[in-house]
Amino acid sequence: MTLKKGSKGTEVKELQKLLHLYEDGIFGPITEEAVKEFQKANGLIVDGIVGDKTWAKLKGSLVKSSRTINEIIVHCSATKEGQDFTTADIKRWHLARGFSDIGYHYVIYRDGSVHAGRNVNISGAHCTGHNSHSIGICYIGGLDKNGKSKDTRTKEQVGSLLTLISSLKKIYPKAIVYGHCNFSNKDCPCFNAKKEYKNI
Repeated sequence: MTLKKGSKGTEVKELQKLLHLYEDGIFGPITEEAVKEFQKANGLIVDGIVGDKTWAKLKGSLVKSSRTINEIIVHCSATKEGQDFTTADIKRWHLARGFSDIGYHYVIYRDGSVHAGRNVNISGAHCTGHNSHSIGICYIGGLDKNGKSKDTRTKEQVGSLLTLISSLKKIYPKAIVYGHCNFSNKDCPCFNAKKEYKNI
């Protein structure tokens, strides 16, 4: 099923629901813009056309966990500003520490794209004592060029974090958002996540 500007019907309503838009069933300019933003954030071809790959990302990017989730915990990768790293890099670091997989469920790159990490049905390895009932999110960055703690989020990361957390709160409405620092003697994620997202 391919949808594009001008399409109408229940499939468009489903698309708009996944994009958190008003569900009028009409694929107009606002829906097209939202599709393009989603495609850009997920490393897809940005054409505003919803084909198989875009549908797969839309339906598969946020799967509800079979676990009871009451916390969403934000982390940073503790890497220097301006440096790019991937989920594969983090997985390699975590495997070297004896983890079975990457510890986070979602990773946000510096360009704002959101990438899946550990399966949400499996407890993470990101916050001791909280892994079994939380979702772990990590943004790339968190240190200045000298290795000191700093909120290095790009404009794109700020937007993607807000969108991701807002979407997760719709899936887990009782979950409270925290920063890793709320549970450990660390600066991570190097900004006050609990305060920033308290009204979502």
